[in-house]
Amino acid sequence: MKTTLLIKEIYTEAFKDLGNFLVKNYFKVFAWFSFVLFFVVLYAFIFRLSTGFAFD
Repeated sequence: MKTTLLIKEIYTEAFKDLGNFLVKNYFKVFAWFSFVLFFVVLYAFIFRLSTGFAFD
């Protein structure tokens, strides 16, 4: 029984901060991806304005 509790404690300590790490990195990647998409849209809009695209 003592061995089982020790194994449980080891795994609890090992994976305690893993969720926090994954969430933090997910939001970093999502933020950079959003910025890149925003700049692509901004570039496309400025390109259309400079070439005289008719916004009807």
